[in-house]
Formats: sequence, structure tokens, C-alpha cells
Amino acid sequence: MNIESIGTWAGEVYKALESSDTRMLGLKGLKKATKLKKDELMAAFGWLGREGKIVLTMNDEELVASLV
Repeated sequence: MNIESIGTWAGEVYKALESSDTRMLGLKGLKKATKLKKDELMAAFGWLGREGKIVLTMNDEELVASLV
């Protein structure tokens, strides 16, 4: 894992959220849409969160990411 790969993963997560009808997806939906592993998604969340581009919430015991 390096900074370039985390940036790439963040881009994939952002694109998946952007193309979603509601601009939000649960962890399972993001894993399916991006084909990323859980730890890769978490790194991408950190990147996007630091940039202020996503918000993470819990919904029915599932982590949900949405674009700001």
C-alpha cells in the first residue's frame, strides 16, 4: 500500500458514489461497485474524508458513505 494506490482507490470510491442515484452507498455496495477490499476502502475513506468530500454515517448497522 502506498500513497499513489490510496489516491487511486479514493478516485474509484468517489466515481462509484458520484454515479449512484442517491450519491450514497453502503460498504457492501461500494465493495461490489469498486471491487476493493475493506482495508482499501477504509484507506480511500480516509483520503476522501481528509479532503472533505465524503461523510460516513451508520445506517441500520451498516457504514454508509455519501458525497458532500
